[in-house]
Amino acid sequence: MRSKLRLPAGPVRLADLDPGGEPVKRKKREHTDETRGLQERLWAEATAGGRRSVLLVLQGMDTAGKGGVTEHVVGAFGPIGVDYTGFKKPTEDELAHDFLWRIRNRLPLPGHVGVFDRSHYEDVLVTRVHKLVTAAECRKRYTQINRFERGLVAKGTTVVKCFLHIGYDTQRERLLARLSNPDKHWKFNEADIDERHHWDKYQAAYAAALSACNTDEAPWYVVPSDRKGYRNWLVAELLREVLLDLDPQYPRPELDVSALTKRLAPPN
Repeated sequence: MRSKLRLPAGPVRLADLDPGGEPVKRKKREHTDETRGLQERLWAEATAGGRRSVLLVLQGMDTAGKGGVTEHVVGAFGPIGVDYTGFKKPTEDELAHDFLWRIRNRLPLPGHVGVFDRSHYEDVLVTRVHKLVTAAECRKRYTQINRFERGLVAKGTTVVKCFLHIGYDTQRERLLARLSNPDKHWKFNEADIDERHHWDKYQAAYAAALSACNTDEAPWYVVPSDRKGYRNWLVAELLREVLLDLDPQYPRPELDVSALTKRLAPPN
């Protein structure tokens, strides 16, 4: 799965990436139980001193499915050992620090699977589109991000960066679907329409960020996201493959099982 979804090295042209494509043929069988078991083993491994963790970074235009992946894919994990962070507009306190400060505060602990709904990449996307930073500062941030992610990997965190690629027309359909359902109005943000007017600028900003920060240590995976079910299956399989490769193991403490079993015997 990783080889199929991994973004090739070099300059990126989003126009060449089909948001409705099918890079991998979907299999009917789901592996939810297997993935949940792998995640439990990762958590258990940390109780005995293991230092490994996984960080799932979800980036994409509004309605691309960051929340949907979190609910339907990560939601299949056990609740213990999963950390979710939805990054919003920086607070005044966060703006008083460097742009990676709030990210560092939410990194997954050993044994955990961390999920970033938006991430440090917002600071080379939104800031670039709205000209909140100069081009030189943006390039500097690419370098900082690459150094930051290499450090995470060196300390035992597997970084899984998913670009949820959605088409312009599909985004419009999803925004209209939210408007047509009163129970979805709470999810509707008028600012999303304003941001939609900057679509081409966002595509350019994403292309630049993906190109600059697609490293061997922390590569980008492009997930076609026009079809929700297919998108979720791709991310689920990607995570399963990552966890299989980590192959976490349950700790094997030395226990005198016979003696402990006798202690649990009912009284005569």
